[in-house]
Order: sequence, then C-alpha cells, then structure tokens
Amino acid sequence: MKRVLVIRFSALGDVAMLVPILRTAAEQYPEVEFTMLSQQRFADLFSEMPANVRFHGVDLKKQSLHEIVARLGLYDCVADMHSVLRSFYIRMALRLKGANIASIDKGRWDKRRLTQGKVHAPLKHTTERYADVFAALDLPITDRLLTDNAPDLNRSGVGIAPFAAHQGKIYPIERMERVVAMLSERGEKVILFGGGKKEQVILESWAAKYPEVESIAGKKTMREELEIMRGLRVMVTMDSGNMHLASLVGTRVVSIWGATHPYAGFLGYGQQECDCIQRDLDCRPCSIYGNKPCQFGDYRCMDIAPEEIVERVKSEK
Repeated sequence: MKRVLVIRFSALGDVAMLVPILRTAAEQYPEVEFTMLSQQRFADLFSEMPANVRFHGVDLKKQSLHEIVARLGLYDCVADMHSVLRSFYIRMALRLKGANIASIDKGRWDKRRLTQGKVHAPLKHTTERYADVFAALDLPITDRLLTDNAPDLNRSGVGIAPFAAHQGKIYPIERMERVVAMLSERGEKVILFGGGKKEQVILESWAAKYPEVESIAGKKTMREELEIMRGLRVMVTMDSGNMHLASLVGTRVVSIWGATHPYAGFLGYGQQECDCIQRDLDCRPCSIYGNKPCQFGDYRCMDIAPEEIVERVKSEK
C-alpha cells in the first residue's frame, strides 16, 4: 500500500481547510494510506475520516523535530501543505529515506500584488493549492471540491464568533454587542463562541445582559463546538478560524472582512461571496493576515452598520 504523509501544523483555519481535501483524496484513493501530521490539539478536526486516514498528533513545544521524524517511519510520498522551516526539515529527512516530495505554492507574489493594489481579482483558493500538492504526487483530485451550504430547515439559532487573531480582522466590539442585542430583541437564540480569557469575560457579560443569549466560550471541546455549529442556522464570524470550523460542518457563514479580503483565497470552504460583508475601499486589503496597523489609524474598513449584519443574517442568501 502506498503511504503518504501530509503535513500542516497551523493555523487553525488553514488546517481546517485541509480536512475536506484530505477526505476527498482518501475517498478517491482507498488503496493509499494517508497519515496527517499536525498538532495534537487539532485531532478533533480529523475524527470523521475514511479508514485509510491516520492522524499523527505532536506537541511542538515538547517534541523536537528529530524526535518527530524518528517516530514517523517510512513513507513513499510527503505532501507538505505548510512549507515552513519545520515541515521543510521533516520532508527533507524523509526525502533522504526515499520519499517523493511535493510542497504547497502559497502564491506569495500574487498575494503581495493584491495588498499593493496592483491586482484586484480572486486568487487561487487555499483548497485548490492543497489539491495541487496531491496532483504533483500523482494523486489528482477529480471530484468537485467545493459544495454549497444549502439551508437546512432543521437548523436553528445564530452563532457569533466576534474575535480573531489580529485587530485588523475584528469588528468593533461595541457594534457587535449591538448585533447581539438586535438578534436577541428579535427572539433569536444566540450562541457566543470566543477565544482567550479576556474575550470570555466580554461574552459572559453579553449573555447575562440579553435574553436567549448563551456563551460557550472556554466551556466546550473543539468537537463539542463543531456539533453545536452543525445545528445552527447561520454563523457570524470574522475572517477567523471559527469561519472555517463552521464551514466544515456545512453551516452557512456570514463573515465580516476588514483589513483582509476573501480574494486572497481564505474564504470558508463552500461559502459564498455574497455572505461576505465588507467595504469597497481602495486601501483594502492592506494585508493578508490582518496583522498590519491601519495606515489611517481608524480601521475605516470596519465602519459597517450593525443593521447590515442583522439583515444579512435574516436573509436566505
């Protein structure tokens, strides 16, 4: 049996986008054994894979790269979906043992041109870049990758995940609270998803203030959060990991974009651009990851009315 090692350590959204591609490859090539190498904390993302997929979790803070390689064994191919120093070390070590190597083309030059305003058109989606790596290993994916997240009458409630890794991707918190208040006034059941301890305090205060609002931030495992998302009618997120988690379980996502842009190839799997709320500004996108300070100092890209978000949530696409 052909053995393929697939590598992606971070970030959450990027790992989540790899899940449907790996599943598709495994279903299309049942005679191939795939091993997914990632951080142990992402194991729940790969819990519903075909029988020919194995998850190999590691702790990058406690295990050296030498230890990780020693425990991997031999592989016929390595699909490096990350292309960073860690994955480069691992793939080179396995190449010396005879493995064929293919690595992702992240399209850095095109993304740089996008942020510089030299082009303004959709770039290749990250899922397509993952598929290209498999194709380079003579494992082309011929099935359709992206599917629409059609409304499900059995779903109910609205999830809201108002935080992201960088300020350029976070809708102003006071305005997001207004969104929560408006949905609560309409009788919507609202579930709040959060990040660190400071964010959890904010979400708990909203849950205490508004009827039919519950915060599960810091209270659930990733698998439990995915199951809750699976039952929701719609999720409201930033350009963040939660957008990708909701996409994995087929939930419609209304996403809010500020410094970043869906054209960079990071829109949630199966989501539609019409559900992306964003301002048409010449300065957007100013960065790919939202980690650069606003050149004007006011993050005008996030000057979006709460009413617009609530109306988009109400719509059926």
